[in-house]
Amino acid sequence: MTSVRVDSWVWAVRLAKTRSQATAACRAGHVRVNDQPAKASQPVRVGDVVRTRLHSIERIYRVTGLATRRASAVEAATNYEDLTPPAPPRVERPMTVYRDPGAGRPTKRDRRELEKLRGRNEHQQGSE
Repeated sequence: MTSVRVDSWVWAVRLAKTRSQATAACRAGHVRVNDQPAKASQPVRVGDVVRTRLHSIERIYRVTGLATRRASAVEAATNYEDLTPPAPPRVERPMTVYRDPGAGRPTKRDRRELEKLRGRNEHQQGSE
């Protein structure tokens, strides 16, 4: 066996939960083989690069084995090499300050405390 249908391979290596989901992803243009949009029946060979955009996550795989039957996750992982670059580190944002519902408008003192907490010191006292 030198090639396998791309939808069958995507399903067999557990990138899609069902074969019909793999076929639908191919039809929608979410699967690319060697940077070309892939139809469900397009053959995949060892060494091809498959890009998938499933569940709003883009991943890149190099085909190292041809699978036509769905197997365990450990066995499925032997059929591809993950080339996806690591995600950029998350940027920490300051915690959002929430007021209790029904607490009314903040007083001038409350506003100053909130600005101090947020790191904004718009209110300067005197001309120091």
